[in-house]
Amino acid sequence: MAKIIDGKATAASLREELKMQVHRDVSSGMRSPVLAVVLVGNDPASVSYVTGKHKACDEVGIVSRDMHLEASTDEAELLRLVDELNRDAGVDGILVQLPLPPHINEDRVVLSIAPEKDVDGFHPVSLGKLMIGMAGFLPCTPNGIVELMVRNSITLEGKHVCIVGRSNIVGKPLANLLLAKSPRGNATVTVCHSRSGDLSRYTREADILIAAVGKPQVITAEMIKPGAVVIDVGVNRVDDSSKKRGYRLVGDVDFEGACAVASMITPVPGGVGPMTIAMLMHNTVTSWKRCR
Repeated sequence: MAKIIDGKATAASLREELKMQVHRDVSSGMRSPVLAVVLVGNDPASVSYVTGKHKACDEVGIVSRDMHLEASTDEAELLRLVDELNRDAGVDGILVQLPLPPHINEDRVVLSIAPEKDVDGFHPVSLGKLMIGMAGFLPCTPNGIVELMVRNSITLEGKHVCIVGRSNIVGKPLANLLLAKSPRGNATVTVCHSRSGDLSRYTREADILIAAVGKPQVITAEMIKPGAVVIDVGVNRVDDSSKKRGYRLVGDVDFEGACAVASMITPVPGGVGPMTIAMLMHNTVTSWKRCR
């Protein structure tokens, strides 16, 4: 059976390190770091995710400014708020929770966030710096995946990594992180997608298989190289009448089948998800330190 990669424990260790840094510097007279979180509407998944971010902020010692706007808020009003936060020297990081209501242009909002406060790492300036190897904010989920592997002694250098999914949020930036000339990279990377044809032709060659397509259990045991490391980024709801809430969460990987083939695997939930929030805390603390 595959060893389970515990994202909860790894993220907790990182949060504890950040908490110690913040406590030390605040005790010496610095103000506390501040993260502004803007939520538009009441999408249940977004509300739950923002709640998790607030909890992590409290644990680390980051002041979380909760700005919850009505779903009817227009784009101009949201852009005015972002501009105010950009100009507020007391705010170290700005996060506008996605997705936004359909009448608001997400690209326009992301572009409006000052790159020096883009702790989500979604701004084109942040992604451009990642592409050419300059220091900048790294997207939280891709960087969280790399951090999870590094902290669990998974060697990346020289390994063949297959990423299934080419999104701007996970697949593309993760590929660039793993290609970087760095001990946290130096991998050979294949990126597969909906037009790749027979996925197993690529996935069975991978030392490390990363699934990020948003389709429940699309990666089966037969698609995994024996002994490979499997990182499951997907979080999907499937109907389950045996559960009180009527559904259960599953990843993009058939977990039970994969456990019989892989050497290591992340669970869903409790794998990549906690690392995403932990890296948001890391980016916020990094921004705060730059402002000292």
